[in-house]
Amino acid sequence: MSVIKFGTDGWRAVMCEDFTVENVETVVQGICNYILEEGLDKKGVVIGYDTRFFSDRFARKAATVCSANGIKVFMPEKDCPTPVTAFSILDLHTAGAIMFTASHNPPEYNGIKFIPDNAAPALPEVTDRIERHVREVIKSRDIKRIDEPDITKFSPMERYFKSLCSIIDISAISRGALKIIYDPLYATGRNYVPAFLKPITNFLMIHERPDPMFGGSMPDPNRTILEELKVKVLEAGANLGLANDGDADRFGVIDFDGTFITPNQVLTLIYLHLLKNRGMKGAAARSVATTHMLDRIAHKFGCEVIETPVGFKYIGNLLWEEEAIIGGEESGGVSIAGHIPEKDGILAISLITEIRAVEGKPLTALLADISKEFGTLYSNRIDIHCTEKEKKEFFSGIKENVPDRIAGVGVINYTDMDGFKFYLDDGSWVLFRPSGTEPLVRIYMEALDKERLQLLTEEAQAMFVGSKITR
Repeated sequence: MSVIKFGTDGWRAVMCEDFTVENVETVVQGICNYILEEGLDKKGVVIGYDTRFFSDRFARKAATVCSANGIKVFMPEKDCPTPVTAFSILDLHTAGAIMFTASHNPPEYNGIKFIPDNAAPALPEVTDRIERHVREVIKSRDIKRIDEPDITKFSPMERYFKSLCSIIDISAISRGALKIIYDPLYATGRNYVPAFLKPITNFLMIHERPDPMFGGSMPDPNRTILEELKVKVLEAGANLGLANDGDADRFGVIDFDGTFITPNQVLTLIYLHLLKNRGMKGAAARSVATTHMLDRIAHKFGCEVIETPVGFKYIGNLLWEEEAIIGGEESGGVSIAGHIPEKDGILAISLITEIRAVEGKPLTALLADISKEFGTLYSNRIDIHCTEKEKKEFFSGIKENVPDRIAGVGVINYTDMDGFKFYLDDGSWVLFRPSGTEPLVRIYMEALDKERLQLLTEEAQAMFVGSKITR
């Protein structure tokens, strides 16, 4: 049996290779052992699943294991977004949730997330314990099963929407009379987003049928994959194009003129909206890879920024502890105070719709206003494929020889919280971060202008490639 390890957001693997029924039962038994060890078995567990191939069958298999361990199962009546599954933990007061999803990964992947009883992504101390239990199950082969599991089916939509309506300004959106085109990317958002936004907007949807092959692509709402949504927005003269990933915990946004609004820009718009229009006051939690425009906005309003490692599990728990009013990542995850401490793509696109309605201006115009008030920042990310040996050599080398300057600008500080991030004295920064699941290194950069960003990109890439040549 292959090694089963929880990465940034659960365990993911290719179906029929590593993600098999046997391995799923093994992982679920490990989760059950963790719940039993915590003494939470009487509270039961939510089991959710998205539209990926066989996800509903995997969920049923998980239910047979949970039931055999005396853990009551609550299961949505149909495929369900991850944020809605997380919401159901708090709504039903369960010990947590098991979610079958591989998020935005290619269609051949599936995965399991365990979300603890606070509805925030599991921290390493939780997943480490689950992994220990999984290893013990692999050795003992002690997996409990029952032919007819005790499953309580429920429909979470109405309760989730009631909560969302307490956060989103429905009246403002309705007054905005916006034309919206939504792309669920053949996935789980197709039932929830129309039900929420269609009554209050002029709403159209594309790719509404569920497809486990995601139209021959992957359910990742990035600039390239949302090209068709861009075309539809321009053809229809829509105010916004909105999208979600496979399990609707991430978002994608297209403005009226076809401009792709990056996740960093979306986070900026939402944080400023909370502070300026809603009168909220509090810190922003962001990962080391996320824009420092949040820092500029926070400073203007007398607030703090809390920097975390990559992974919404760190951000979500800050939201749960009420240490921040917004948490976000450049990869497209966001949530706010008063909502679940798990990233929610439905919340994100609803907030963007609210912002567009309240401000009465295109998002590109709002971003131009932000640039005038707070200055400009340009971000980039490149992925460099390499061997594990090359990866280890680079990071050990840079730890021993921290650079004084990068692209001609002095390094004023650095952190090794998650990879190596260098803060430069002109306000720019560079982050080298090893992937925990793939043989590659991700390099993130942010600078005050496009020319400087290009220099940083070239220099950072040369630093990594050069290190491989000299070793």
